[in-house]
Amino acid sequence: MRNLFLNNLLEVSAWNAANRTNQTALIYEDRSTTYGEFDKYSSQVAAGLDSLNVKAGSRVAILSKDIDYGYEILFGCAKSGAVLISMNWRLSARELKYILEDGDAELLFVQQEFVDLIKEILPELPLVRNIITIEGDGSKYPDYQSWRDGFSALNPPSFTPGEEDAVLQLYTSGTTGKPKGVQLAHYTFFRLLHHMYNAGDKWMDLNDQDVLLVSLPMFHIGGLWWAVQGFISGSTNVLIDVFIAWKVLQLIEKHKITKIELVPAMLGFCLSEPAFQTTDFSSVKAILYGGSPISDVLMSKAAGKFGCDFFQIYGMTETGNMAVCLRPEDHHVNGVKRLNAAGRPLPGVEVKIIDPSGRQLKATEVGEIYIKSPSVMLAYWKNQEETDGTLVDGWIRTGDGGYQDQDGYLYVCDRIKDMIICAGENIFPAEIEAVLCEHEDVAEAAVIGIPDDLLGESVKAFVVLKPGAVLKSRALIGFVRARLANFKGPNSVSFIEELPRNPSGKILKRVLREPYWTGRKRAVN
Repeated sequence: MRNLFLNNLLEVSAWNAANRTNQTALIYEDRSTTYGEFDKYSSQVAAGLDSLNVKAGSRVAILSKDIDYGYEILFGCAKSGAVLISMNWRLSARELKYILEDGDAELLFVQQEFVDLIKEILPELPLVRNIITIEGDGSKYPDYQSWRDGFSALNPPSFTPGEEDAVLQLYTSGTTGKPKGVQLAHYTFFRLLHHMYNAGDKWMDLNDQDVLLVSLPMFHIGGLWWAVQGFISGSTNVLIDVFIAWKVLQLIEKHKITKIELVPAMLGFCLSEPAFQTTDFSSVKAILYGGSPISDVLMSKAAGKFGCDFFQIYGMTETGNMAVCLRPEDHHVNGVKRLNAAGRPLPGVEVKIIDPSGRQLKATEVGEIYIKSPSVMLAYWKNQEETDGTLVDGWIRTGDGGYQDQDGYLYVCDRIKDMIICAGENIFPAEIEAVLCEHEDVAEAAVIGIPDDLLGESVKAFVVLKPGAVLKSRALIGFVRARLANFKGPNSVSFIEELPRNPSGKILKRVLREPYWTGRKRAVN
């Protein structure tokens, strides 16, 4: 049963420790943690933060794959009033440097395998006063487990959070190419639940008998939000440090997983595994997916094997994750159009479609999707201009184009912004274009997303070379991937004489996209 009278992460930890003391909260590989132990460990973390003079409102960063210690640190930060910045471990050194600088991070928890990456940029990060390694040997920096166990759980800092106190800061890019720190408060994880409860909406009916598979990363709102929902409902959360399809299948069978969160590309990878045909899925009751719609073929194959309920959610970091949901009863195959819908707004959420002049559109008219949610972000960190452009009178401008039908179902047709979604990862062309233009032989570049049957979209670059320059696509792709996260590097490059432009000089990306998307129902995949 969900504890819907709770309002912050401290209350969740304390309630579970008192009422589910010996129930398993987390499983990571061969290590399991009870709710009683989890409350103790996170209190020790809070005491440790206090010893390092980390005050309420200070920023603490973590660079790690998904393991149990990451959630101890999240709740430890919450208990001390610190705000956790969870960073994408796939980013390059200079991308991490920007986030640590922009976020004013004072303390960094870093998994041992990323220590060398951090050493590259550490001299340029004067605000980072302390580093603690996760799974380290303690020779250079303190090891997390030894550091944590050096403090008493009986003396955590005295901090009582308000619902609107920030607890998390996740970085999401924008059309400018510079990441923005989305500040999320405690209420992000609770207010929507309260609205749903008051409306009698059980949704996925998460409860303390569930065993959840947490297969999306902690640096994404989807993964972190899903795990926190597990804590709120008293479920057992099974973590996988990085998504590997065959390993997911093993975990489902070994731990008798009941509910799973995936993106469609992950689901596709699981279906492609030889072991998929022999895996016992009888324990699975529901699958939650998001990041992109699901194809008829994939839905049919997955439903036939899993035999469970499917839920699609639509939202973004700025909306506190889910805002719109496509319920199991709407997941019909064989040509029923609602499989292409994102769903309908959840209780407490409003959606409207706006044209460029600010006029609200009628059913079936396509415009920009605006969302008002009780879980909406506080603001972008130190970026009032971007905040004002995105959070307008309580509404989040999603940057996605779409429409609602007569029954209130939302359909995402195109993106107002140029964002590419590849296997659930948000990729912003401006960032890649800037790096392409750093190459001495590149005059200008434009980046688009093109259809990819497995990943949803892949990154394609169009490049105009400087006069006389000779450059191979493989060399240019390597140039980008040396400077940005690997998944942001173009999968293909076309060298062209000039980029298409309108009379004012703006690059016409729709002209570049058109040959690849012609004949498809949506201009997103």
